Amino acid sequence: MRTPTLRTAVAALLLCLLASSCTTFSSEGRDRYHRTDGKPSASGKESESAKPELPYDIRPLLKPEKKYLGMSADGAPASLKPVKDFAAKGGKRPNLVEFYSAWGDQYETKLVQNAWDYGALSFIAWEPMKTSLAKIAAGKSDKYIREYAQSVKELNLPVAINFAHEMNGFWYPWGTKHATAKQFTAAWKHIHGIFEEEGATQVIWVWSPNVTHPMPQVRLEPYWPGDTYVDWVGVIGYYAAGGPHTYRSLYGPTMAQIRGFTKKPFIIAETASQAGQRKPADITDLFTGTAARDDVIGFVWFNYDKETDWRITSGPASQATFRKHARDPRYGFDVTKVRSP
Repeated sequence: MRTPTLRTAVAALLLCLLASSCTTFSSEGRDRYHRTDGKPSASGKESESAKPELPYDIRPLLKPEKKYLGMSADGAPASLKPVKDFAAKGGKRPNLVEFYSAWGDQYETKLVQNAWDYGALSFIAWEPMKTSLAKIAAGKSDKYIREYAQSVKELNLPVAINFAHEMNGFWYPWGTKHATAKQFTAAWKHIHGIFEEEGATQVIWVWSPNVTHPMPQVRLEPYWPGDTYVDWVGVIGYYAAGGPHTYRSLYGPTMAQIRGFTKKPFIIAETASQAGQRKPADITDLFTGTAARDDVIGFVWFNYDKETDWRITSGPASQATFRKHARDPRYGFDVTKVRSP
């Protein structure tokens, strides 16, 4: 149940969203949207008979020849119905499915397996809501992290993990109001180190800042853990009514700043367009802008009706525009068939 403080946070965040394309969730986080049925499985034993002998080689997935067409929707991928519905209405099967997991949740092997069986890579937003980055870096969560890494290794399927997204914003417990850049990088490196110790090499590590224009005074480089610890740069930014409406103005300044310290590939880790007359144009801009850049490997569409209708089906023109651009052969590929030579 929300407290008055949380109601205030939600109201403040909504104003931030409408004005500056920041994230769409309150300090409660997104965990209550990430599944609708079942409990997380503690291990990948159900898939042992199908596991390859060697650890899954993620390298071909890091910068594929074609673009990822990703989505996130209520209940997916615990249920594949929202994924299949998105494919039917959007004109192409998504090959990247994002869901949100609270710190303390076990690795959700059922969800990862469901997405993989469908032909999609899972993308987990791992949210440390109830602990601090300083405590993580100090080893207070080591048992949990180690068990999580062991489950990743046992399942032996590739997975993208985005830890403590939008760290340059103020709206999360790990953001600028409650943690420093030094604490963020220390926690990131500590988690990464435990995964390496456990041999959980199946992870694509995604570093995800919010676009910088809502808080231009927060520099991103101090939050960068280093090329050794990151595989993708997952920029988060929405086409909101009061914010930028071109790919260049929405993402360009953030990407330019990041290119000052890394050449890692970009993915638009969370985006959508606010319902309204501009939405078809925004969708066109997203597809064409992503296709035009070789260093952007795709995007994840936030397909929710929350505060505003972000879904691709919010209007017939929006849906038709999405379907038109999704037919572009540069988007979509079967992640399960991309292998090393």
